[in-house]
Amino acid sequence: MRLTTKGRFAVTAMIDIGLRQANGPVTLAAISERQHISLSYLEQLFGKLRRKSLVEAVRGPGGGYTLSRGMDLISVADIITSVDETIDATSCGGKQDCGDDGGMCMTHDLWESLNQHMFKFLDAITLDKLVNEQIKNGWTIDGKKSDKVRSVVAKPMQLKAPNSVFNIGSFSSFGGKS
Repeated sequence: MRLTTKGRFAVTAMIDIGLRQANGPVTLAAISERQHISLSYLEQLFGKLRRKSLVEAVRGPGGGYTLSRGMDLISVADIITSVDETIDATSCGGKQDCGDDGGMCMTHDLWESLNQHMFKFLDAITLDKLVNEQIKNGWTIDGKKSDKVRSVVAKPMQLKAPNSVFNIGSFSSFGGKS
């Protein structure tokens, strides 16, 4: 399978909308800034996502994009295939002319089977699951980790250094009094 940035960026942008759409439509400019994806590239992707009825455009002030159906009804496979990304591990693109004689190569059935397994795997993962994983991992609406979720405890640092220029001579150069 060759998953390009097109499919990765589409999935990332859809997760971004899933996290934020409760506050209203999400602009492509905001997604572009948060996810570091070119705005013109997002416009191309969202044209395809809109044509496949995964997102809806809201025009006017406060406009942007919202999901056109529930997150539990949108799979990763839906997103990837909607932006014309193929899930194909065969060398012939599924045309069955990969062999030397113009027929199928000896491993065609193996790669075709892999394609089916990959599609089933991606079809079983919903946008809802991905969004909930982000929330569980501590991501908040502003796209940063939440301090409430993380359990990091800051420990005071013990410095072994002189506390003034007058004490420099009594310290060795590698950690403490000599």
